[in-house]
Amino acid sequence: MSRPAARISVGGRPVSWIGANFWSRTGGPLMWRSYDGEVVEGELRVLRDHGLNMTRSFFYWPDFMPGPDRIDEELCRRFTDFLDRHDALGMTTVPTFLVGHMSGENWDPAWRGGRDLYSDVWLVARQAWFAREMAGRYKDHPAVAGWLVSNEMPIYGRRDAPREEVSSWAQILVDAVRAAGAPQPVSLGDGAWGLENSGHDNGFRLRDCAALTDWLGPHVYRMEDDPVRQHYAAAWVCELTGSFNRPVVLEEFGLTSAFASGPHAARYYRQALHNSLLAGATGWIAWNNTDYDALREQPPYSHHAFEMRFGLTDAAGAPKPQLREVRSFAETLERIGFDRCRRPDTGTALVVSSYLDTLYPFTRAEDRTYVERTGRQAWITARLADAPASVVRESDGIADGHRLYLLPSTKQLLSATWYRLEELARGGATVYVSYSPGAHDEQRGPWYAHLDQFFGVRHQLEYGLVNPIEDDEVTLTFGRPFGTLDTGDTLRFRTAGTDSSRVFLPVAPDGAEVLATDGRGRPALLLRQVGAGSVVLCVYPLEHMASVTPRVNPDDAVPLYDALAAHAGVRRPVTVADPRVAVDLLEHADGHRYVWLVSQGREELRVAPVVAAGLRLTGLDGSPADEVVLDPYGVRVLRLSAA
Repeated sequence: MSRPAARISVGGRPVSWIGANFWSRTGGPLMWRSYDGEVVEGELRVLRDHGLNMTRSFFYWPDFMPGPDRIDEELCRRFTDFLDRHDALGMTTVPTFLVGHMSGENWDPAWRGGRDLYSDVWLVARQAWFAREMAGRYKDHPAVAGWLVSNEMPIYGRRDAPREEVSSWAQILVDAVRAAGAPQPVSLGDGAWGLENSGHDNGFRLRDCAALTDWLGPHVYRMEDDPVRQHYAAAWVCELTGSFNRPVVLEEFGLTSAFASGPHAARYYRQALHNSLLAGATGWIAWNNTDYDALREQPPYSHHAFEMRFGLTDAAGAPKPQLREVRSFAETLERIGFDRCRRPDTGTALVVSSYLDTLYPFTRAEDRTYVERTGRQAWITARLADAPASVVRESDGIADGHRLYLLPSTKQLLSATWYRLEELARGGATVYVSYSPGAHDEQRGPWYAHLDQFFGVRHQLEYGLVNPIEDDEVTLTFGRPFGTLDTGDTLRFRTAGTDSSRVFLPVAPDGAEVLATDGRGRPALLLRQVGAGSVVLCVYPLEHMASVTPRVNPDDAVPLYDALAAHAGVRRPVTVADPRVAVDLLEHADGHRYVWLVSQGREELRVAPVVAAGLRLTGLDGSPADEVVLDPYGVRVLRLSAA
């Protein structure tokens, strides 16, 4: 099945944005009061010379709209100069109307008077008037590439705003931009933090936003306890967001040098850029262009000191290591002709339960966040197993076309979905489910429509009770070959979770074959043949346990997923045996493919890629790639063609 990677179109042609969120070091959010065009041009030139082709810019709302029916004309003249300097350097920008929230502080126009941003008719009309007026002024300027309604409105407005109010507000603001005659693409700037991606409902539904806007823009700043999960944090959000069939621009990502050394900052940028590219992002806007040493007395930097250090350059304009990573990334995209590349189809699907993105009655918020967390762990594992998975949302129905369907540590699916999965297995697919009763004790247990028949077992559960995992390590020892695993192979997993989730499903086979037993000789992994396909049950919540364990990746779920992919017949043109190296591809319109090797190794790795028959792997310069050396956390791009 295809994996989404839609592109924004500007002026009738697709574009790939590589840019930075921009506040000049002369004033940060207050830059328009002390605007210095020469300084701004120098800042833009450094970005341009390092491969960036655009910025995201901001109308600081209290300054640009000092009255409910007045716009500051002097600031507008300064913004025109700002646009002219972009155009002179061959760059574009995406202006943001309602700012609003920025870097740890909210700024209101003095005339707002505490009115609600979404439901007060007068205030919504003033916002729409401002957006229409500003879009009308600048819509014909060649430097304007798109529009954003706001900056992180869920932080500026009510965090629990009703969906109906938010979607109506968004419709009015987008319509105002269109009413101005602005032809450029438009989006909301909300951060893509809503229910469908996080399990938390802030009123901004991606499904609604996708119906209104031309792209979706995740903002990702994760605090993690596992380096690999950190490296895939932005990519996972991009993959989830791409399931709504809109271009995905990683609209904000980055880090403060107060929290990371130069080499570690470069590593984070390298991983975030390449992994999000492979997850379907087609635009990247780093936060942000410069540091702000001179603004230590000015909010928000006076009280959020770390906010001074998010720059791609230091306060003197010198490039930081992360800017050099952006340049390297831009050079790679240029070299491979990224504008003519697409993501290849994949045979692996990660089924995301609708309990993430649907507010079912008498269910708990913890169930939603549980789905997101275990799904992310499984998605990372599939990547490290060189079987990258597309996201299939149960809410949209589960289509056929995949060879392997992954349902990691699953508690809840709709009743009909279980029968649909059996139908897919009967048609030739492999369906893998690992058991979980959830992480809390309310209606704790498997919400499976027909557990025994589906898996070919007889479960041994007792009502109201769980079966705790007795050991600090779960082992799966194989009694016969399975995929890439052989008889006698043993996989080991660290035990973790709550009193409710650190448990297993006791079963006796009843038609299923035992593939592997645990350390106490009990059935642990079972296979039921169903028509032309199969259903595989793991009685342990492997992905959930890993998801709550610090510094766990890669774990032995990687060889398990590798075996599942082999058993299912997933096509993988290139694989690498080392679980610290993930393999993925892009297809070029000319017919050849580019192969990414992304290392999660702390040290240099030497790997020998395994290439499918009839194919040849080389460096971009045509040199042999029988053995590839990867720097610590390094990325190599190779070319795959017919032998």
